Amino acid sequence: MSSLDPTVDDASPLSGFYSWTDTLKGVYYGPGSVNTALPKLLNTLGIKKALITNVVKQVEGILKEHNAFGATFFDIGQHTPIAGIREGIKEYNKYGCDGIVSVGGGSPVDASKAILYNIQKEVGGKTPLQIAIPTTLSAAEYSIGAGFTNDEGHKVAVSSQELAPAGIILDAEVTLSTPDWLWLSTGIRSLDHSVENLYRPLVSHPVKVLCYAAMADLFKYLPISKADPTNIEARQRLQIASWMSLWPMKLEKYSALGLSHALGHKLGARYSIPHGITSCLTLAPTVLLKSEIASDDDKKALASALFYLHEPSTGSVEGDVRRLAQLIDELITRLGLHSTLTEYKVPKEDLTSIASQALGAENDPTLPNVVKLLESLY
Repeated sequence: MSSLDPTVDDASPLSGFYSWTDTLKGVYYGPGSVNTALPKLLNTLGIKKALITNVVKQVEGILKEHNAFGATFFDIGQHTPIAGIREGIKEYNKYGCDGIVSVGGGSPVDASKAILYNIQKEVGGKTPLQIAIPTTLSAAEYSIGAGFTNDEGHKVAVSSQELAPAGIILDAEVTLSTPDWLWLSTGIRSLDHSVENLYRPLVSHPVKVLCYAAMADLFKYLPISKADPTNIEARQRLQIASWMSLWPMKLEKYSALGLSHALGHKLGARYSIPHGITSCLTLAPTVLLKSEIASDDDKKALASALFYLHEPSTGSVEGDVRRLAQLIDELITRLGLHSTLTEYKVPKEDLTSIASQALGAENDPTLPNVVKLLESLY
């Protein structure tokens, strides 16, 4: 490997520990780390009785061994329906829990945030703590916000610095039972994070470099993981790449990710399209559109991704952005994740409202471009 090779060194350790803020007490990562890290976090955080969102017998066993088991709650669907949150609060209170251990993808992690947010609103004081054990690559555990679907079927959000999980355990062995389509499609969700952070306002340069590294590893290890779903090393590196794609950071003010995510939120909540699949639908076309309408700085940031993907420049910035869009589309096809809005029965007459809601304004000058983007997804 040359000293100019941007790929993360494959010899770097797969296990370790990271901590930074008072809120995040630690990220433990590595195969088998649940067995050692969960007891440490229970002790560090002072959780005496935990509600488990989604069920993993291994986690139940560890909590019972340390007399910290309260109850298991798994009635949480895609896009985190409000009914599931209400039921979770009931279970939490019924068993006298003082924290949550979430096991699964973005829905249980976000549901746990929403449960804890509402409990804090009801009783006051500090928000109870969450330990997240992700089994997908959605990266919900690295944000301070939670999205859920209200009674009217609309996506709403809550946000607080205290909602960030206080402990995170990345154990590739726990992910082996995750369905392949979910594992791989949430990998594209992480790719979506890493791409959109390149043009997200207020993101610092060091975080953007982490996003480039995440992109390189996602492009490399997702096909390896598809070819051999039992490859623990590939799964562990993908979990770390997911972490790098949405590295925890505190911005000066709120800053949304970007158009691909905005479209995904509207499509997902209204038409029950899984989060990962929405990124498979919208990411490549969004990057292609950025080659036309993005600022010069944003185009340059996207074009620079080719270096990290070992791709030669096309000779122009716009051409490089188009090439990135093509590479993303090819990866999605290679992973067997290509889909259409037709498959999810999205009416064409809804496209203008979807686009305007994603943009946040009916008079946005790019509205016709975004409607055209959506039309290309049939």
